[in-house]
Amino acid sequence: MAPDPVPTPVPASAQHHQPRYFTWEEVAQHSGREKERWLVIDRKVYNISDFSRRHPGGSRVISHYAGQDATDPFVAFHINKGLVRKYMNSLLIGELAPEQPSFEPTKNKELTDEFRELRATVERMGLMKANHLFFLFYLLHILLLDVAAWLTLWIFGTSLVPFSLCAVLLSTVQAQAGWLQHDFGHLSVFGTSTWNHLLHHFVIGHLKGAPASWWNHLHFQHHAKPNCFRKDPDINMHPLFFALGKVLSVELGKQKKKHMPYNHQHKYFFLIGPPALLPLYFQWYIFYFAVQRKKWVDLAWMLSFYVRVFLTYMPLLGLKGFLGLFFIVRFLESNWFVWVTQMNHIPMHIDYDRNVDWVSTQLQATCNVHQSAFNDWFSGHLNFQIEHHLFPTMPRHNYHKVAPLVQSLCAKYGIKYKSKPLFSAFADIVYSLKESGQLWLDAYLHQ
Repeated sequence: MAPDPVPTPVPASAQHHQPRYFTWEEVAQHSGREKERWLVIDRKVYNISDFSRRHPGGSRVISHYAGQDATDPFVAFHINKGLVRKYMNSLLIGELAPEQPSFEPTKNKELTDEFRELRATVERMGLMKANHLFFLFYLLHILLLDVAAWLTLWIFGTSLVPFSLCAVLLSTVQAQAGWLQHDFGHLSVFGTSTWNHLLHHFVIGHLKGAPASWWNHLHFQHHAKPNCFRKDPDINMHPLFFALGKVLSVELGKQKKKHMPYNHQHKYFFLIGPPALLPLYFQWYIFYFAVQRKKWVDLAWMLSFYVRVFLTYMPLLGLKGFLGLFFIVRFLESNWFVWVTQMNHIPMHIDYDRNVDWVSTQLQATCNVHQSAFNDWFSGHLNFQIEHHLFPTMPRHNYHKVAPLVQSLCAKYGIKYKSKPLFSAFADIVYSLKESGQLWLDAYLHQ
């Protein structure tokens, strides 16, 4: 017999290193309260402590999942996951121990597994691919309305009727451009981030005069942890201006805190909510944000908007008329924006982050408004808020196609899938503010 071959020595640099194993208890200890922040994606443990500051989506959104499993939001937010994973290799510090479950016990395993199967089905059906003609025509209708607004003054003069019509048209342009920039911001139009980002800058910067980085910073946090206090910036008006949600309102009352007469908040909402958010806050804060964070590219896009509207309307209206038109447009747009964006969330469950699964996180904080051609257009398809939150990179024209599948999943697991008429959704904002204000008052006086 021939002698057994002598095995070739393996260089030390090529030897397989035993992976480090962690328990969920160890991961949870690195939730951001300490210096290090870890998170888990597909059972692999990553240290994001330093990377979070360089994260393209913002440091806060990724840090909101520190100490938790982030597999589902990772899949939901990224359109080129293979490319992103290459950058993640340097952050890898180990994986979950074999005996550890794939996610925390606070999350519904069966629901999560079935949702991931639904996600795979949706991708096979092609529902994550955009119809570019839909978005082209949508952009064209915005540009045509923009031109029509100017032509109204140029042809018919600047008396009250054409001035008012111009203001309504420009407000429509601003609202609809707001919904369109939302599509590009979510990377739901093109297959590459580059084109989405470029068009996002154009629409939000040149057509609206706002910085893309500001929108990214706020909106992705909202999607990651909707209605979670201290993680969702959309509910930052609690507790300074409003007492939101049953849990937080009672807590505020027990703490004997009274920044505002919250039992009247359903009344003063009509003064400091819809009419004031854009003209009295956002309009000025966006400049502070861009300058303070040195977002010079965003600032250049923004200035292109203000130069354009100034040069086109100043010759027709003069300085006072131009400023009056601009304020009226922001006022009308603000009402449109606030009612639409709050109808899906304010009446829903608001609490601290309880680290539940992705589906439960989104469904308990989100409701829909019935589909109709007008509702779709008026809200930019955000009447399908549930589907949008579950699949944030899905093109909006496919929401109605995935809705029945989401409804079936919710029915199977006993999750409420709420959908209501448009004006009922508006009214529920006020009713929920009245209810939470009364809960605060009762706790403030008696607990």
